[in-house]
Amino acid sequence: MRADRLVSLLLLLQNRGRMTAPELSTELEVSVRTVYRDVEALGAAGVPVLADRGPAGGYRLVDGYRTRLTGLTDAEAESLFLIGVPTAARDLGLDAVLTTARHKLRAALPGPLAERAARAQDRFHLDAPAWFRDADEVPHLGVVTEAVWERRVLRVRYLRWRGEVERELRPLGIVLKGGTWYLAALAGEGEEPSVRTYRVSRVQEARPTGELFDRPTGFDLVAYWEESARRLEESVLQGTAHLRLAPEAVKLLPMRFGAIGRRALEAADPPAADGWVEVHMEVESPAVAVGDLLRMGASAEVLGPTGLRRAVAAEAAELARLYGGVE
Repeated sequence: MRADRLVSLLLLLQNRGRMTAPELSTELEVSVRTVYRDVEALGAAGVPVLADRGPAGGYRLVDGYRTRLTGLTDAEAESLFLIGVPTAARDLGLDAVLTTARHKLRAALPGPLAERAARAQDRFHLDAPAWFRDADEVPHLGVVTEAVWERRVLRVRYLRWRGEVERELRPLGIVLKGGTWYLAALAGEGEEPSVRTYRVSRVQEARPTGELFDRPTGFDLVAYWEESARRLEESVLQGTAHLRLAPEAVKLLPMRFGAIGRRALEAADPPAADGWVEVHMEVESPAVAVGDLLRMGASAEVLGPTGLRRAVAAEAAELARLYGGVE
C-alpha cells in the first residue's frame, strides 16, 4: 500500500541520510517516477525533504528532523520472526510489511546499535531452498497462513500418493524445511483428533469453513516438528548396509548421504593398508538403497546384507548389458 511505502521512504531517508532516486527505487522496488511522486507527497504532508542537485545530490531530510512513526503495527510485529528469511517473507506475502518493520526498528535503535544491525544485514544472508531444485509452487500458502493466524478451520482438497482426499483441518503452525513449506494441523473427527503434517504444495484447494477452533493447550510447534522429523527418519531408514569404500568414496560419503554418512565414517575402523575403509551405514528400502549406492560407482562395494549385494549386482549387470555394445 502507498501509505506503507511512504513510511518506508521516510525511514530510509532518516536512517541512511542522502539517497538518490534510483537508490530509493531499488530499495522500495518501485519505479524512479513513483519515487518522485512519493517525495512530492511527503513534502505536501509537511515532511521537510530537500533535493540536492548535482552528481553528489539526492534526497535528504532537513538536519535534525526525525519522525516518530516508529511504532510497529500488529502485522509488522508478526512479521519480525521472518526478518532473516526474505524468501519466506515473500512466500507469505509479508515482504512489504517486513521491510517497513525493519526500517522502523532501525530508526528506533540508538546510532551504534543501528550501525551494528545494518552491518549484520550486509554480511549475513539465509537462502533456504536447496541447490538445483525449483521451489514448490504454493498458491494456497496465504490462505493456510491466515487460518493459522486466525485459528480458522479449513476444508482442503489434498493430493496424496494414492489420489486426492478431502480433509477438515485445524491449522496449528507452518514450517519451512529445505525450501519446502509444511503445515502441522489437527485432523480427524471426535474428541481426540491427531496432529499430522501436510506438504502445502500438495494442497489443491483450501477454503475456510467460518468455524473457529481452540489450539491445544501446551502445543509446541518446534517440539512437534523435531519429534515428527525423528519418527520420519526412523521409518525411512529400514536397514544397515555393510560397505567397503575406496579413498575417494570416503570423501564423497558425507556429501552423498549427509549426517548418515558422517556417522558411519565416525564409527568405522581405521583404513586398511590399501586405503579402503569398511563402514556400516543406515539405508532406506532396498529399491532406494540400490540407486543411492550405485551413485558411488566402483569406488563402493556392498559387502552385505546378501539381499542388498545381490540387488546391486543385478542392477549393475543390467547396466552392463544395456551399455555392452558401446565402444
